[in-house]
Amino acid sequence: MKRSVTIAGHRTSISLEEEFWEALREIAGEDGRSINALVGAIDERRTTNLSSAIRLFVLSRYRDGSAARGPGISSRPGSLSGRSTASGEPARQTRDPP
Repeated sequence: MKRSVTIAGHRTSISLEEEFWEALREIAGEDGRSINALVGAIDERRTTNLSSAIRLFVLSRYRDGSAARGPGISSRPGSLSGRSTASGEPARQTRDPP
């Protein structure tokens, strides 16, 4: 689904599957910011096209455990990650077998 967002004062269209838009809305809400602000933060750090960067951000937040990370962007350069699961439960730590 294609939607328009404003990044740095400019309107742009982004094509994402509805599930990614829903996850992005959830993450933005939990971080206490707008989708435009969240997408702007993702845009500032991306190394690929914006749609892919958003998908990777959402995947990283849920994989690392949270849509509830606040402020939504890791302090590590180039890292977009989170801490808890979409349901709000703590993320389970997994390890590869020795």
